[in-house]
Parts: sequence; C-alpha cells; structure tokens
Amino acid sequence: MFYNLFEKFYRRQQLSTLKRNPKVFFNHIRMGVGNRFVVDKDIKKLSIGKAVELRNYTCILVVKDASLEIGDHFFMNNFCSINCLEHISIGNNTLFGENVKLYDHNHTYDTSPAFKLHPSKFTKAPIKIGNNCWLGSNVTVLKGVTIGDNCIIGAGCTIYKDIPANTQVINKQDLTFNSL
Repeated sequence: MFYNLFEKFYRRQQLSTLKRNPKVFFNHIRMGVGNRFVVDKDIKKLSIGKAVELRNYTCILVVKDASLEIGDHFFMNNFCSINCLEHISIGNNTLFGENVKLYDHNHTYDTSPAFKLHPSKFTKAPIKIGNNCWLGSNVTVLKGVTIGDNCIIGAGCTIYKDIPANTQVINKQDLTFNSL
C-alpha cells in the first residue's frame, strides 16, 4: 500500500513539473510506475498528443534548445527512452515495444593524432518517425533518421539510415527493406 501511494505521488510530481514549464503542452498522459521526465526549463518545445500511454520505467530527456513532438495515440512500452538534444518528432498511432531507444546525437571524437572521445560534445541531427509505425523491442534509432509512415521495425534493429514509408525492416546483418 505504501508503494502505491508513493508511485501516485511521484506521478503527480512528474506531471506537475511538466505543467509548470510554459513550453510543455500535453492533454492526458496515462503513466505506469517509475517514469521520468528530465526537461530543461529552456527547451524550445515539448508537445505530447492526446491519449498517450507510457508504461513502466520510461525516460524522456529534452535539453536546452531542443524540441520533442509526440503525436496522438502514442504508446511507449516498458524501459523505453527518448534522448532529445536537437529535435525528435513521432507521429500519430505509433507504438514502441519494450526497451526502444531514440538518440538524436552522438558523442564527438578525434582519431588523429590519437583517439580521443569528447564526453560532453555532441553532433546532432533530427529524428522523424511517421504515423502508424511499430518499433519492436530493443530497437535503437540514431541521429538523422527519418522513418516513413506505416513502417514496422523488427525487434533488435539499429536504425542508422532513412526507412521509406510502407516498409518492414527485419534484423539481419544488413538492413533489409520489404514493402508491406
């Protein structure tokens, strides 16, 4: 019983944080347990459509000057995360399986004269996911990708290039495109 009260309080706290930011727009969000929003006060925009459901232990990060747009009837399953440093848009009627990850950025690095990783410098490019898409469990979408409308991305795929509309992607060594 105490755990249920704590979760209810935590959900209210997360929603209250969103409501206080004048650049955040949402209607009704159904949330499971352990969801987390990390939203900078100086974002460009965060809009979440109608009838959105976030299952358990999801995380949404939107940093300064970044913009995240989520359409109506979006479903995000357990352990998913959206990491937005520039711009990410997700269309209407889109579903994410468990553990889907979106990253609109990569760490920068040098290879010459010696390899050096820059942990706090990033290259960025927007992600766009169309309407009526289904991203299966453990899909990762990397920066600069557009996924067209009516696409199915099979479990375990890493999407690093654009996917045309009406396409099914299956997890093989190379990305394989099949028309629906």
